[in-house]
Amino acid sequence: MGKRDTRVAYVNPIAAARSSGPVQNAGPSIRDYLNRPRPTWDEWKDMVDKKQGGSSTLADWEKNMNDQFKEELRKNREEKLNQKKKKKKPKKKSKKRKEERSSPSPSSSSSSSSDSRQESETEQRREKKRKSKKRQKKKRRHDDNSSDEESDRQSKSSTEKRKKSKKHHKHKKRRRSDSDDE
Repeated sequence: MGKRDTRVAYVNPIAAARSSGPVQNAGPSIRDYLNRPRPTWDEWKDMVDKKQGGSSTLADWEKNMNDQFKEELRKNREEKLNQKKKKKKPKKKSKKRKEERSSPSPSSSSSSSSDSRQESETEQRREKKRKSKKRQKKKRRHDDNSSDEESDRQSKSSTEKRKKSKKHHKHKKRRRSDSDDE
């Protein structure tokens, strides 16, 4: 039995293209592209202005939305202000009631001024107490954090010492085994 023929016919692509005849144009030529009708400078400016101007309906819609949004903001602000005013008024009434209860007879203006002084002093004392409590809390937190940091440092150092001792122990074992092998 003979060997199978594995040769493939070679076709020169240039020769094949020439033999098939002239190529038909698939689209416009370069000359057609260069000779196309183009707008004049004034026409082009008009076209660009139209594009940049956008649609008037979109501009109107945006303006309407902005107006609605402004109106909503104004209403919300008014509501919030009214709520704040309403909240403040009852508090004032309750303070007046407390003052009336605490002072048996508002006979003279000097007693009311002394009362207001005492109230302001008591408020100042309260504020000082609050501030001192806040400072103490901050100190405690800071102290707690610093003690945590110290404990973390100590634990890290102890783990490092353990690792070093393990390395040292392994190193000694290697030396012994090396000296034993010799």
